[in-house]
Amino acid sequence: MTSDYVLTLSCPDRPGVVAAVSGLLAAHGCNITESQQFGDREAGRFFMRVQFTSTLGEDDLRAAFAGLAPDLAMDFRLHDLAVKPRVLVMVSKLGHCLNDLLYRVRSGLLDIEIIAVVSNHPDLRPLTQSYGIDYHHLPVTPETKGRQEAEVLTLVDHYRAELVVLARYMQVLSEDLCGKLSGKVINIHHSFLPSFKGARPYHQAHARGVKLIGATAHYVTADLDEGPIIEQEVARVDHTHSPEDLAAKGRDLECQALARAVRWHAEQRVLLDGHKTVVFPR
Repeated sequence: MTSDYVLTLSCPDRPGVVAAVSGLLAAHGCNITESQQFGDREAGRFFMRVQFTSTLGEDDLRAAFAGLAPDLAMDFRLHDLAVKPRVLVMVSKLGHCLNDLLYRVRSGLLDIEIIAVVSNHPDLRPLTQSYGIDYHHLPVTPETKGRQEAEVLTLVDHYRAELVVLARYMQVLSEDLCGKLSGKVINIHHSFLPSFKGARPYHQAHARGVKLIGATAHYVTADLDEGPIIEQEVARVDHTHSPEDLAAKGRDLECQALARAVRWHAEQRVLLDGHKTVVFPR
């Protein structure tokens, strides 16, 4: 039986990495169907994503690459594309990003499994349950934040979630939770930061006559809204647009940027490169 796999790797940049990887795949009868690579000259690191077919099992392939890794000082990950990533979504009251993700999954446009939704408000329970997905209402206050985040971690473990998506979850994750879920949480927000912080950012932007609005999807770190960026989307606006027009356009941009970021993460197309990312889109 033939299976589709993705290998992602990073290592010190040096001659022969591509030859070594492709040679190993050829020696084990694998067929490369897609290959992308990038050398970061500033960091001296090499990044590669290889998609291939193989009749070998995942354990055998992993063992083969584990044998090659020390020679190249290589960090690698192997993923079976038949296995859909298990995703837990967190939301507050705004449902546009959650609704978009649920629709894309049901329509076959996004190859993930949303296994549960967590919210600090009950508002989006009907939407979530209409898709047959569990909804967990976990209210949070400054006094209960530690306990609430412990419950979130319990749900991540219970559902064996591999990725947490903050689909307009309007709470700041603690440094402790960010550390425990490092590289496994994607957030989406408007791209006015840091210029227009706080409430009513679109009204602030309108008052300043902005000409571009946008959205940013990034990995979450303890540095608020400063994690490695995966994707951004922008749109031009002008003086005829009201604050409400800007907000409506912004919601669309948030949905688009978040969906692409989640899809690229699920397809193993995003590699961390320090405080930034290397993205190999189709």
